[in-house]
Amino acid sequence: MKRFSAQYIITNSGTPLKRAVITSEDDGTILSIEDTSGIPEEKHSMEFHNGIIIPGFVNSHCHLELSHMKDSIAQGCGVESFIDQVRNTRDYNNENIITSAYSADDNMYKEGVVLCADICNTSLSFNIKKESRIRYINLLEVFGIDPEKASCRIDEIAKIAEIAKEMNLPFSVVPHSAYSISLSLFRLLRNNSENNKVTSIHFMETAGEKAFLENHSGPLMNSYEQSGLIPSRLETVKSHTDAILNEMTLAGKLILVHNTFVDRDTIRMVKERKNLFWCLCPNSNIYIENEIPPLDLLIEEGCEIVIGTDSLASNNKLSIIEELKTLQVNFPSLSIEELTRWATVNGAKALGEEDRFGKIETGKKPGLLLLQNVDLLNMKLLPDSFVTRLI
Repeated sequence: MKRFSAQYIITNSGTPLKRAVITSEDDGTILSIEDTSGIPEEKHSMEFHNGIIIPGFVNSHCHLELSHMKDSIAQGCGVESFIDQVRNTRDYNNENIITSAYSADDNMYKEGVVLCADICNTSLSFNIKKESRIRYINLLEVFGIDPEKASCRIDEIAKIAEIAKEMNLPFSVVPHSAYSISLSLFRLLRNNSENNKVTSIHFMETAGEKAFLENHSGPLMNSYEQSGLIPSRLETVKSHTDAILNEMTLAGKLILVHNTFVDRDTIRMVKERKNLFWCLCPNSNIYIENEIPPLDLLIEEGCEIVIGTDSLASNNKLSIIEELKTLQVNFPSLSIEELTRWATVNGAKALGEEDRFGKIETGKKPGLLLLQNVDLLNMKLLPDSFVTRLI
């Protein structure tokens, strides 16, 4: 049995508690939260910490398979160039891919991640996840703009899904993005994802997506042409809204990832889709496009926000606290309580895992983190804020 206290505890079940006492089993299961009204009694084995105790982080978008590509892609190159570079360099020695992914998994755990939605294009990371201290929801990603190869793409991902099933790993089959999926593939995928608990899609990550979908022009079209990937028959959805409302499964939760160039009209239209979450990966957006999502707009429109890190191909670190600090710098009015909610309980809801993660409540096993070097007077993160794992 362990006991923890700090200046504040954010449980996500009410207002922050001042110097409350959390009692847990040695395995991290919460036994009780005692509201001491700010005056805790001395108790056997109680640890008092300077800072704020919060639940463990949820990484709502990651690509563990790309960890070997750290520092291999130039910053500020734009999504089109980024995709080309990933396409040309991602195939690598499998042993190096696995070694890098093991290291990234370990570092994420040390950075406080307890639950992660991870994009998979292969089964290379499955053994890592089977052994990991992090719980992974595996999102098996499909892409391909050639309608003649749609059935082949489904067959390929079905083989990976079978491996996940045999290893008893939770998974869903999901599309990459509106601009990388043919209409034929979208419809086959919809039929194969009718029972999805969680679906995700890269959404409005670059300004060029609209031109490509509307009239097959712009930087993305140029990128496809230069790579020799334009099929004899090019068929895509007409818009991002069309993709979400008409060509994707309506089952379960849907996570829209990046949203760097989302606009108010699109937000209002796609919100017809229920169980919708908006994932922000600001450090990746800055790395690739030197842009940041319109967070004020998402808040104004009442969007459910979650936080991801993307991959080490587009980020220097798989660290949720670093993503939150970037948001704090760019949107100073945000509070620690709000940022914590996005990075914990909202992520748990988006992944359908709120029965265990996201809140410090009796019976849950959310992990406990200590936020340190924070502005306790104004409840803001600082540039040198950091997190350590208590459980």
